[in-house]
Amino acid sequence: MKTVLSGKEKARLLALFIAIAAATLAAVGASVLIGRSYVFLAGLGILAYVFGLRHALDADHIAAIDNTTRKLMHEGKRPFTVGTWFSLGHSTIVILLIVILVFATRAVSGSIPSLQAAGAILGTAISGLFLWVIGAINLAIVAQIYYLFKGLRSGKIKEANLDELLNKRGFMSRYLGRFFSMVSEPWQIYPVGILFGLGFDTASEVALIAISVGAGASSSVPLWMTLVLPLMFTCGMVLVDTIDGVVMTLAYGWAFLKPIRKVYYNLTITLISIAVALLIGTIEVMQVVSSELHLGGGFWGWLSGLNFESMGIGIVALFILSWIVAIAVYKFKGFDKEGEV
Repeated sequence: MKTVLSGKEKARLLALFIAIAAATLAAVGASVLIGRSYVFLAGLGILAYVFGLRHALDADHIAAIDNTTRKLMHEGKRPFTVGTWFSLGHSTIVILLIVILVFATRAVSGSIPSLQAAGAILGTAISGLFLWVIGAINLAIVAQIYYLFKGLRSGKIKEANLDELLNKRGFMSRYLGRFFSMVSEPWQIYPVGILFGLGFDTASEVALIAISVGAGASSSVPLWMTLVLPLMFTCGMVLVDTIDGVVMTLAYGWAFLKPIRKVYYNLTITLISIAVALLIGTIEVMQVVSSELHLGGGFWGWLSGLNFESMGIGIVALFILSWIVAIAVYKFKGFDKEGEV
């Protein structure tokens, strides 16, 4: 099995990441231009991008990309773009959901004026509560992965059983896993991504964006301008899913894919997903509580003034810090040596 990238593969990967960077820059530029007329859209654009980054860390995404990559590698292929195609399929649903929800929210808020003032609050509350649910679900998944991690360290779980156990991660992966066997080329996972996009976790994160845009004073925003939000979401999700697909492909040819390393990677990425989901969800719910109870001063004043831009920068910093800490812990604890026992 190849362990290094060929010149052609390097060129393809470079072109892929340049395309992702160009799309992201275009989306950011569009957000800035639209933000001159509708300031809140610029902030929502940043939040949508962060949601995309976080969403790609869900156990279902990691399992789908991992399972498909492993299958195609066993067939002698180098499927670097599995994550990209899966994410694009997923994003198709995101775009459709946002457009549908914006239309629906505008129709309802136009008929019921009281919803115009409550729209943003409703969207924030729904998003925050669902993110807590997602965090709780992923906590259960993390417990399962930690069990595998301890089993590998102690020798109770062997590599032969590892893939079967990891395949059970995530609700959608568990029940839609049979579709992976139908994929023989990376692009064929696109429709599988569409099916995964129908999960409630996708709808919950889209709810805040769509309802916020569809209600209140924001109802004057032209529909085509709101498309910058799913585009930002897509850019964030495609970036992380593409990196995951590339890493998984290379991992099967590198010593990186010792059993202990694979499980630690899954454990780390799921923990980061939980931390971000609970952090965003808590901030959103507490902002609703602060607004409805008219709490001010001190902590509540700071919380009320916390905007999407600040949240976005803070969460990206959390991503980076989490990976630095995870790598440091891995090296300090010497898990590699334990995995060789």
